[in-house]
Amino acid sequence: MEAILNIAAPAMIILGALLTASNLGARITGTGFIAFTLGSLLWLAIGLVSGPSSLIWQNIVLTLLNAFGVWRWLGRQRQFEKGGAGAAAASGDRPGETLFPASTLNGGEVVGASGASLGKAVDAMIGCNSGRIAYVVIAEGGVGGVGEVLHRVDWRDMRKYEEGFVCMLDDKDFRNLPKIERDHWPAR
Repeated sequence: MEAILNIAAPAMIILGALLTASNLGARITGTGFIAFTLGSLLWLAIGLVSGPSSLIWQNIVLTLLNAFGVWRWLGRQRQFEKGGAGAAAASGDRPGETLFPASTLNGGEVVGASGASLGKAVDAMIGCNSGRIAYVVIAEGGVGGVGEVLHRVDWRDMRKYEEGFVCMLDDKDFRNLPKIERDHWPAR
């Protein structure tokens, strides 16, 4: 039994770390915290079987913290996402401009005018007084953030669709946009 616990506990912690570090939305992050919770419960069982009180107390606290993470991401944050998605869907059936949640500007898929993937939206800059989106920063290429190239795309060249965005520039014009540094974005 202890041998199984010694394999399962670190496996759950590794799975939890992978899911939460991936930052793929509330559902995936919440599932990561479920894995963390299971892992801390397994480590707690190991502590109860083998006896170190520090392992027991550490994993009692970690289980409580991980349960908070489950509530935070599968409860609270998931409800926020549901609320934003509901408002966006309802706005499409009403007169006036269709809305979308600003949170989709972080991680939304961006395709070019040809339909080919250009990358993911990283963030956007919004005017303090106007409330208008000035530009979107799009990450192209790379793996896990390593080797990616950041581009600034004026909002007037972007359109929102379903789960992502369309950049109205052709692929060549997009790739010829000036690259921006991770820590130095344009003020205008």
